[in-house]
Amino acid sequence: MKPTRASTLISVAVVAAVGGFALDAALASRQSPTLILGAPLGLTLAFIGIALVVMAVPVRRHVKGKADRRVDPLYATRVVVLAKASSIIGALLGGFALGLIVYLLTRSVVPSLGSTLPNAVAVGGGIVLTVCALVAERMCIVPPDDDRDDQQGGTTAN
Repeated sequence: MKPTRASTLISVAVVAAVGGFALDAALASRQSPTLILGAPLGLTLAFIGIALVVMAVPVRRHVKGKADRRVDPLYATRVVVLAKASSIIGALLGGFALGLIVYLLTRSVVPSLGSTLPNAVAVGGGIVLTVCALVAERMCIVPPDDDRDDQQGGTTAN
């Protein structure tokens, strides 16, 4: 499995931001209330990111040779797959919330803090989740074997 590319995450975030902006614009054109994501969403995303890094620590210890016991290969695979999925969902939700904020800030009336702060917390949570997921994914990279002749980079543990 190849590491998550930054271009993938950026493109997901941009598409989600455009979607959030368009959805808020469509709601406002129908004179419906705009979306406000809850602050607990951002806090939950940040908590998931921190938990993901904690889950990757045993795999990292095993890769570095400092572990007391072997790590189950299925556990390592699950951590890598969860990290990859979390980085994408963090970029998706963070970008969507950013699109909502951009729509609110482009209006002629200055929005209240109560309508922008929860969305800003969601953007922050998405960023924290994405960064933590990328860190956890990098923690699970196995270095290449020394006895092989080809000079490939490390691969993720699976």
